[in-house]
Amino acid sequence: MEKLNFSYQNTQPVTKFIHVGVVASGDLEVLIYPDNKTTLEIVTGSDGFKQVWQNVLDRFFARYPLQGKFVIHDFGATPGVVNLRLTQAMEALNNEE
Repeated sequence: MEKLNFSYQNTQPVTKFIHVGVVASGDLEVLIYPDNKTTLEIVTGSDGFKQVWQNVLDRFFARYPLQGKFVIHDFGATPGVVNLRLTQAMEALNNEE
């Protein structure tokens, strides 16, 4: 089990709580809370993938500069699934406004 923390300088505020995904084999859960800065707290069952996480998050936040507190519970998701869940969370935020 590894805990990772990241932060970004983003400008598009999250206005409400968002929850997508589940903690299950090969999947992950994303919780997003409104906040005045962008932070990520990741708990993952797969150790040693910090650089992979950094690459996926850099690409995502370059495209979607969301500002909020992200909490991710990972159970072995691939980078594609991580990107899918983050994009799903962004779309849920846009659809609920």
